[in-house]
Amino acid sequence: MYKKMIALFLALVVTASITAQNKNEQKILPAKEFYNKIETVKDAQLVDVRTPDEFLNGHLINAMNIDWKADDFEEKSKALDKNRPVYVYCMSGPRSNAAGTKLQEMGFNKVYVMEGGMMKWRNADLPEIKKSNTAGMSLAQYNELLDSKTLVLVDFYAEWCAPCRKMEPYLKKIGSELSDKVEVVRINADENTQLCKELHVSALPVLKLHKNKNVIWENVGFVEEAEVRKQILQ
Repeated sequence: MYKKMIALFLALVVTASITAQNKNEQKILPAKEFYNKIETVKDAQLVDVRTPDEFLNGHLINAMNIDWKADDFEEKSKALDKNRPVYVYCMSGPRSNAAGTKLQEMGFNKVYVMEGGMMKWRNADLPEIKKSNTAGMSLAQYNELLDSKTLVLVDFYAEWCAPCRKMEPYLKKIGSELSDKVEVVRINADENTQLCKELHVSALPVLKLHKNKNVIWENVGFVEEAEVRKQILQ
C-alpha cells in the first residue's frame, strides 16, 4: 500500500510539472498561421521587437515597437496585459524567441512567436505597413551587378544580424585579396525587402556565388572563411 501511495505521489508530481511546462511553453507559429491568429483574436497584443529604424522601414498593422535590445525592454513590456495573448515577431526569429522567453519569465503565459520573422512574412506576401521608399534595388539592377567577367559573390546581410557582422571583415578581405577572381557585393536586406522577396531570401546571412549570372554555390547562415575561399578558388 505504501509503495502504491509513493508511486501515485510521484506520478502527480510529474503530471504537475509537465502541466506547468506546457502552460509556459512558447508557441512558435509559421507566418500564415501567425497572421490568421492576429486577425481573429480580438484581444491580441502584437509586439515588434526590432529596432525603431527597422520598425519604420516596414511593420505589421497594429504592431507596437518594443526593442528587444534596448535597456528598457522589460520596463516597456510591463505595459502589456498579462491576461491577454502576446504575439511577438522580429526580422528572422532569434530576437523574438529571446523576447518571448523573457515575457514568459515575467509572467506572460500566452506568448506566440512568428517563425522566421518579417522575412518569412514578406515571402508569404502578407500585408504590412511600408515606407514608400523601401523598395530598394530592382531585380533588373541586381542582374546588372552579375554581368561580370569574374565571379560575383553576393552577401545579403543586415546590421542587426550577428553572424553577418562576424562574416563582414573576412568578406571584405576576400574582396580585396581576390579581386582578380571575384567581386564581392553586399546587399542590406532591410533596405531591399522587395528584392529579397523576389530572390526568396528569407533568412540571414545568405551568400550567393554567381558565374555568368548563374548561382554555382549558395549558403544560408554563418559559414567559415575557409569554405568561402574554397568555393571561389575551386
